[in-house]
Amino acid sequence: MTIGGGFQIAANAFGLRATALPNRTVATKTPKTGILQLLAALGGVVLVLCLPPASIQQAHAQSNRTVGENAVNGESPEAPRPQGQNSNGMHIYIWAGLKSHPPGRHDYPQFLADWSKLLTEHGAVVDGALHAPNAADLEHTDVIIIYKGDAGYLSDSEKAVFETYVKRGGGIVNLHDSLCGPDPEYFASLVGAGKKHGEVNYTNPAPVAYTIVDKSDPIMQGMSNFTIMDEAFYKMTWAKDPGIHVLATSVIVDSTTLPAVAKHAPEYLGKSVPQIWTYEHTVPGGVPARAFVWMQGDNYQNFSNYQIEHMLLRGIAWAGKQPVDSLVDYFPPPSPRRSTQSAPGMQSPPGN
Repeated sequence: MTIGGGFQIAANAFGLRATALPNRTVATKTPKTGILQLLAALGGVVLVLCLPPASIQQAHAQSNRTVGENAVNGESPEAPRPQGQNSNGMHIYIWAGLKSHPPGRHDYPQFLADWSKLLTEHGAVVDGALHAPNAADLEHTDVIIIYKGDAGYLSDSEKAVFETYVKRGGGIVNLHDSLCGPDPEYFASLVGAGKKHGEVNYTNPAPVAYTIVDKSDPIMQGMSNFTIMDEAFYKMTWAKDPGIHVLATSVIVDSTTLPAVAKHAPEYLGKSVPQIWTYEHTVPGGVPARAFVWMQGDNYQNFSNYQIEHMLLRGIAWAGKQPVDSLVDYFPPPSPRRSTQSAPGMQSPPGN
């Protein structure tokens, strides 16, 4: 399209007469046409002329997305897919809580921020909040990750949501004191164990030396016995028939600064207690459901431990009934290259 041709098209659209001059074409206004209409028409022509061909094609492709292609997590079906998100990935809901304890401990909001990003980078579709998920939140969810204090305090309506979710085979990953609540037996029916709120049941923190019990389990692949500084629990109500599958244990030792175990439960000192496990069960009328539990997470830095991070990624994938290495091994597709074409008479900035 020539400049003169563009003006003629605009002029025709608004009932104007194009007048040719030696070096340009102008449009003269008829008495019934306002100046604003003329400016709007000319602006549209200039915009089209300034767009490089690649930008025009990209805009056209965007407008022709298949409706429903990006309808995930309640977003508008017409919304463009978030950049970097794998729309075909497993769906994960992170239920976090408000920050508690001194700095560096129980940092639930930071986990929501960090792991929503990390899991997206590993190919998942992530949602989450500082409140328990409702039925709509879980409609397309494969795994709920729970990292908050006292998650066992579920209302009747929240229990109904969880029970429906587990009945259809939804997965749960439970971290640290999310196990705590008023009815540990009920919570054990969801994730394999529960911790009674109000009991002194912690090492506050102390060395947690893991012994990998099942090195053949794919979740624990490549892991060696190692020690972290964190908090271990020992008084637990365990699920039965079926019971848990233990992946790693730790011998309970006391904190040197606050020896709570020696004071309140000396019978547990030196006792080996499960700290990492899986739990598979089927509720009546339902399909098999999976849960993965890591009882540590008091010290937030431990989430960055290489062995722990990869173990958690494998445990999340396993709970979601996906190939156990699907998150660890995910490689995002290359980002689309930015167009290097420039409008006539313009040069690209250096380095672009």
